[in-house]
Amino acid sequence: MASKKTPEINGSSMADIAFIALIFFLMVTTMDKEEGLRRRLPPLPAEDQKVEDQKVNRRNIIQVKINASDRLFAGNEPMDVSQLKDKIKEFLTNPNNDPNLPEKEDVEIEGIGTVKKSKGIISLQNDRGTTYSKYIAVQNELIKAINEIRDDFSMQHYGRVFNRLTTEQQDLVRKAVPQNISEAEPKDVKKR
Repeated sequence: MASKKTPEINGSSMADIAFIALIFFLMVTTMDKEEGLRRRLPPLPAEDQKVEDQKVNRRNIIQVKINASDRLFAGNEPMDVSQLKDKIKEFLTNPNNDPNLPEKEDVEIEGIGTVKKSKGIISLQNDRGTTYSKYIAVQNELIKAINEIRDDFSMQHYGRVFNRLTTEQQDLVRKAVPQNISEAEPKDVKKR
C-alpha cells in the first residue's frame, strides 16, 4: 500500500494577516486618557519679594478633611459628600451675616460697581490613605459650589449663567467670587 500524505496548509501568510489585524485594532481603538484636575498654580514670587505672614481670621476658614476611612468632615462635623456643596455655598455666601461665617468686604469691580466679596477660604486636607475616588468626589463638590455661586452672581448682574458670559465678564465675576481653595499636604487625619 502506498502511504498517503496529508496535505500541509501553507502558514506563511498567517503571520502577515495577524500583523495586519493587530495594526488595524491599534489604529481604531480609542484609549482613555487621564486629564487630571484643572488647577492653575499661583505664580512664583519674585526673588526680591519679602515673605509676609498673613493673619487670617479663624471664622474665614472652613476645614474640609477626608480621613483614611473616606469619612468626610467639614467644619469638624461629619457629613456625606452630597451635603458638602450646600455647606460650602452657605459658608461662602453667608446669607444671614452670621458672625461665625466669613466676613464680607466691599470691593469695587469695574462695570459692576461695589459688591460684597466673601473672605472665605476652603482648606482641604486628606489622609494618605484616602482613596482617589473620594478625593475627586470632594473636589468636584467644592468646584460645583463655587460654580453655582458664580452662576447666581452672573444671573443677578448679567442675566446669563457664568459659562455664557464673555471672557471679560467671566474675569469680573471671578474677582467678585474667587476660588480660594487651600490644599494642605496629606497627613494622618484619622484621629478626628
